[in-house]
Amino acid sequence: MKIKSIIIFGIGIFLTPFFSNAQKAVFKDGEFKQWAQTPPMGWNSWDCYGPTVEEHEVKANADYMAKNLKKFGWEFVVVDIRWFVENDKAGGYNQKDPRYVIDQYGRYQPAVNRFPSAKDGQGFKPLADYIHKKGLKFGIHIMRGIPKKAVEEKMPVKGANGVTADQIYTTALQCEWLKDNYTILADKPGAQEYYDSIFELYAQWGVDFIKIDDLSRPYHEGEINLIRNAIDKCGRKIVLSTSPGETPISAAAHVKEHANMWRMVDDVWDTWPHITHLMDVAQQWYPHIAPGTWPDCDMIPLGRISVRGERGEDRMTRLTKDEQYTLITFFNIFKSPLFFGGDLPSNDAFTLSLLTNKEVVKMHNESTNVKQLFHKDGKIAVTSENPKDGSVYLALFNISDSAEEKISVSLSDLGIAGHVDCKNIWTGEKLNIHSKEVSATLKPHSSVLYKLQSKK
Repeated sequence: MKIKSIIIFGIGIFLTPFFSNAQKAVFKDGEFKQWAQTPPMGWNSWDCYGPTVEEHEVKANADYMAKNLKKFGWEFVVVDIRWFVENDKAGGYNQKDPRYVIDQYGRYQPAVNRFPSAKDGQGFKPLADYIHKKGLKFGIHIMRGIPKKAVEEKMPVKGANGVTADQIYTTALQCEWLKDNYTILADKPGAQEYYDSIFELYAQWGVDFIKIDDLSRPYHEGEINLIRNAIDKCGRKIVLSTSPGETPISAAAHVKEHANMWRMVDDVWDTWPHITHLMDVAQQWYPHIAPGTWPDCDMIPLGRISVRGERGEDRMTRLTKDEQYTLITFFNIFKSPLFFGGDLPSNDAFTLSLLTNKEVVKMHNESTNVKQLFHKDGKIAVTSENPKDGSVYLALFNISDSAEEKISVSLSDLGIAGHVDCKNIWTGEKLNIHSKEVSATLKPHSSVLYKLQSKK
């Protein structure tokens, strides 16, 4: 189909092709939890490419994942923010003269100069097809709300019987750090239809995962309700991630019934204070870790990051090896979703080893009853158990800045009696436990991850 494009006030406006609206499945309340029974695992373009990622880079990361990570459970490939802007920049956002690409219903479209396969109004479907053929899943990022340009141009809301974008918005609570969109008034006629229309489009493209930004601080319950309804009506199983910053614990009951994962903190970068802040905030979320609904530690800022990113210059992560083990151990035992932020083809052998340890992956997928035993005086102990083989996992962390610390946990606190086998999961070293406790002497910023089993 030939599609005509025109430029109006700096916006590329694409007339999207008509797709037949066949009968779609309607998912039941809560069914979305079945779509992420284990924490989602994948790659996200943000940490290395910010708002500038291009199609060839997404494909290169998908190729690497299919070859090196897929067999360990890594499957999502996510295009992060502002894929609909033709002239964005690294180190922030071009908010002076952005050239948006948007269709006649006020729905953003991929910028063809960055995603060539989106030509002729095909959207992300060709890229999603490429990723699906590798046995992987495709995801995108959007901002909550409705595009300012859709409001300014009074674009019609698809399926809303004459409602236009300027009738469903408010300038209140507009995102403070990115001004592309306005807030949607959730109770206005046409509000639900707008979200329905974008998820209808994403389902046509073959989207499997969506990260929606600026939902958490303050917590936008009304828009989250619209989003949940739209996904459940679109006929495609799309995993929902709400982001960022610190989702209020008071919203726990609501977010667990509407999203598969939600951010606990703002962006986590490759500095030690980011890690310790995350560990501190996470304390309130342990009781809410459950199949299908996961508190989210954010992306993993390891490997080569900030190729054209928001923070700093092109670099390998600034975290030491001890700090990298601490970060990845915490993410895994906490059962956070795992989204690698570095450029996968640039990985060295050490970085790859952090993502492909079979015992760690098994713990991440199969463990239950995650709980913190203590978090005090620079010492943290977190445990979980595997109901399939009876093993108990124990992670010990020394988060102090200067002192070597001995950290001990009694076997009785782990629910273990008698003699035990103990293995360091990262090194494979087996330890003999001759007392009623398990302990480790750890350098500052370091950690250890044990697997314990009672001897028969």
